[in-house]
Amino acid sequence: MSSDIDLEFEVNRRPIRLDVRPNETLAAVLRNRLALTGTKVSCDAQVCGTCTVLVDGRPVSSCTFLAADARGRRVTSVEGLGDAETGHLSHVQQAFVERAAFQCGYCTPGFLVSATALLAEVPHPTREQVVEYLEGNICRCTGYEAIVSAVLDAARVGTDDGAATP
Repeated sequence: MSSDIDLEFEVNRRPIRLDVRPNETLAAVLRNRLALTGTKVSCDAQVCGTCTVLVDGRPVSSCTFLAADARGRRVTSVEGLGDAETGHLSHVQQAFVERAAFQCGYCTPGFLVSATALLAEVPHPTREQVVEYLEGNICRCTGYEAIVSAVLDAARVGTDDGAATP
């Protein structure tokens, strides 16, 4: 019988401490224990990108990332991209709204987080770089053109407000 693991980490600029099971995923902790349901789970196999979050500024598939591996690290979910206190959206979120870069919206959180990571790494990407970087995110509604345009718009406006950058 495995015992719980004491986990201390930061989520969306908030310190968190809780016990997790050794096999509990970061997605499960975010959604079920912290009520951060913006992170979606679809494939459970690191294929679709809907569960993407940032760990120390780098995108990871939270459906396969063990929560225990987040010990001492900084996690940013889609809820942490903007400013929850003021309601201000990040540049990426605002561009997605302005371009209507979503249809059903299920994939949107993963795309927002991945795009934020891309712009932190490459502030002014080419269209080809955006397409390549977002290859790991699947949109079943075929909203790719608006998504790519939104990311390019966000790059033109400026890099994100720093909430999710390393």
